[in-house]
Amino acid sequence: MKNCLLYIFLLFPIFSFSQNNITISGYVDEAESGEKLIGATIYDLKSGKGTISNDYGFFSLTLPKDSVKIRVSYIGYVTKLFEDYPISDVVQSFSLSDQMLQEVEILSSKEELVHQKSEMSTVDLSMDKVRALPALLGENDIMKTIQLLPGVQTGSEGTSGLYVRGGGPDQNLILLDGVPVYNASHLFGFFSVFNSDAINSTKLVKGGFPARYGGRLSSVIDIKMKEGNMKKFHGQGSIGLIASKISLEGPIIKDKTSFILSARRTYIDILARPFIAANQRRQASKNGGDSNGSNTGGYFFYDFNGKINHKINDKHRLYLSNYIGRDKASLKAVDNYSQDSTSGVDSTESQLNWGNIISSLRWNYMPSNKIFINTTLRYSKYDFLIAFGNSSSETTLNSNNTTTVNNQNFSYAYLSNIEDWSAKVDVDWMPNPDHLVKFGIGDIYHTFTPGVNQFQFSETGTSALDTTFGAVKHYAH
Repeated sequence: MKNCLLYIFLLFPIFSFSQNNITISGYVDEAESGEKLIGATIYDLKSGKGTISNDYGFFSLTLPKDSVKIRVSYIGYVTKLFEDYPISDVVQSFSLSDQMLQEVEILSSKEELVHQKSEMSTVDLSMDKVRALPALLGENDIMKTIQLLPGVQTGSEGTSGLYVRGGGPDQNLILLDGVPVYNASHLFGFFSVFNSDAINSTKLVKGGFPARYGGRLSSVIDIKMKEGNMKKFHGQGSIGLIASKISLEGPIIKDKTSFILSARRTYIDILARPFIAANQRRQASKNGGDSNGSNTGGYFFYDFNGKINHKINDKHRLYLSNYIGRDKASLKAVDNYSQDSTSGVDSTESQLNWGNIISSLRWNYMPSNKIFINTTLRYSKYDFLIAFGNSSSETTLNSNNTTTVNNQNFSYAYLSNIEDWSAKVDVDWMPNPDHLVKFGIGDIYHTFTPGVNQFQFSETGTSALDTTFGAVKHYAH
């Protein structure tokens, strides 16, 4: 009996708190496109309580059961006011319209003290800042912008490796829509794999990493893709010195389902063809105008981003996102020769390529006005290949007018990759404006292929050799 009275005494404040309060929850998005606004401010002018929207645009604010006057604001957008006298919990979403600000002169600004921030060593980077900075060869690069932030240093000039507070580039966790990206560079480090036209927001965490990111020594870079315009079809493209890109987005079902597709490709290989041909003609002129062979080769990379966003109802939303990117470098040389009664063709070919494949299926569920659940199924793969080979065919005319043909082939390939399957559940619980509780569970299944070496050799009249070693896979959680 005494224990029952003690429990009632302890739980009474919670029951009385819930009975004397109401919860207003919903999403904050952009009026023109329906894109979620991350970090929007929701503030009650009467009680002085407030909150911000999370990484998915969701907010929950518990207030006294009285008339409310809520102000919803976001930098660069028209502020909205919501007045009501709710007697029970309310689901209310807000759509903000952007506005063109008048020119002003900033004399001073006040920064929130570091020791008062809930997230230490965290920098939120907007895409407007990325587009405002000078671009390398016409390409805006999010990783180049991060290199300019305090506490971040670069390696050699032009590369995209990040050294955050003394850590190495391999000690950074880079996430695209919550999926790890193991190689984030193109063109041997001069460009990153992230197409700025498909990115919505970027967060850099330089220390004190939240538990939901797992353990990392140096930093966490959390990049979110756009979700697609829910209102109208929109497209944009650009042509640069070495690359072109295009981005298309729009509604499949207005205010219900949207998509975004973005692609980028370089044409270094196409630009190099005239120079290779000119060099071949120059070599032929040195040989009296006789060209006995041909040389081809080049390098290019491409990216493709795609995402589908579907709103089932106010409590359920589905997102499917995908990224495919690859670098390819190749060289092929063919030589035709003839001497006395012997003629032949000798061909040498080499290639180097690497790339990422990333996919995620995300489900947002709001079981109550105070709880937000994000469930994600993720897939990530990175592979690297280097290969070269030589093939020759030689024909000899014998004295009795018969021919002898000798074929010889040799090839070598080295392949390594890492493949991940993972699942994760994140829960945001907002019991009141003064407390936010985050918890979750996740697991990653790794498949490692450290290095596969393959040799192949064959010659007319001899036994073929085909050897592969190092193909043992390793598994881990």
